Amino acid sequence: METGIARFQTPLYLESGRILEPWQIAYETYGTLNRDKSNVVLVTHALTGSHHAAGLYPGDRKPGWWDKMIGEGKPIDTRKYFVIATNVIGSCFGSTSPTSPIYPGSDEEYRLKFPVITIRDMVRAQKIFLERHFNLRSIRAVIGGSMGGMQALRFAVDFPGFVEKVIPMATTYQTRPFVIAINKTMIEAIRADQRFKNGYYDREEIKRNGLPGLATARMIGYLNYLSPTTFDKKFGRSYVKTDGHFELFGRFQVENYLEYNGYNFPKWFDPLSYIYLLKAISLFDIARGFSSVEEAFRQIEDPIYLISFTGDTLFFPEEMEEIEEWLKKLEKPVKHFKIDSDYGHDSFLVEVEKFGNIVADILAGQI
Repeated sequence: METGIARFQTPLYLESGRILEPWQIAYETYGTLNRDKSNVVLVTHALTGSHHAAGLYPGDRKPGWWDKMIGEGKPIDTRKYFVIATNVIGSCFGSTSPTSPIYPGSDEEYRLKFPVITIRDMVRAQKIFLERHFNLRSIRAVIGGSMGGMQALRFAVDFPGFVEKVIPMATTYQTRPFVIAINKTMIEAIRADQRFKNGYYDREEIKRNGLPGLATARMIGYLNYLSPTTFDKKFGRSYVKTDGHFELFGRFQVENYLEYNGYNFPKWFDPLSYIYLLKAISLFDIARGFSSVEEAFRQIEDPIYLISFTGDTLFFPEEMEEIEEWLKKLEKPVKHFKIDSDYGHDSFLVEVEKFGNIVADILAGQI
């Protein structure tokens, strides 16, 4: 495992018409790049993910977010593949973001002056990074779930021929009003918090003392990352033993779970990055820049391997079925694997045993 930051002095032209200059991408690699550079697998992360996809940093209690998938003998086997995981533009783990200085050496950070970032911008930045930093002209595969799946699809449409195998998971081709509404609710919870100070909060103070608005937003998110069935199985109607049933703010175990995860969230994730990435997800539409969805999908040259989960209540499996139907209509190479799961949207993060062998076979060319 190696971690680094790639810095670029040339402008990154954004979909909005604005530019970032200079800009940088944080990344992590696993395994060894072979001589002909034919074994590269790009891993793209979801909303709160990062370039730290596997392994442990010194002092960590938990490994990277997809440690079950990446490593020796695991589905993305680092004895065979050179795995690159990047932190997207706009996120808060080392890539250029709202809390980056406006120009090198400046004490002034972008904050709300940061441009709106789209999934296309994230992918364009990653493509430049792969070409210039690793001198790659193509890669074996791109794989990611949720927002990571959006990036995988964007690679297939915007850069046909660059990726040999495209593996989008638990995602959509066009963010639906339902998800846009959820994202809006989370954004407004953050903005309504006086401690947010219209984006000019003290970052260290937030880490120390929290941001209730961001905590609430995270709780709202969890309602859509786990399915109702998972909430039933995980918590039932159990009550916190130290709380009285008739205390007004006594808690069910599910409430305690949401509080714990919500109020810890500001310690490690930046509220402005959260807002900007939610906006990027809401804006996602594979057809933007084309005359129609069909015209966008017509650009695809590379095989698409869709993986959906039956219990996903954020990006419903029917949305992946629609992608499959479009691609079959256009006679594009596509396979769709529907994974039986009642866990919810986060199945792609936690139920690796249900689909890991499929990913391994795709990468090995056995599917």
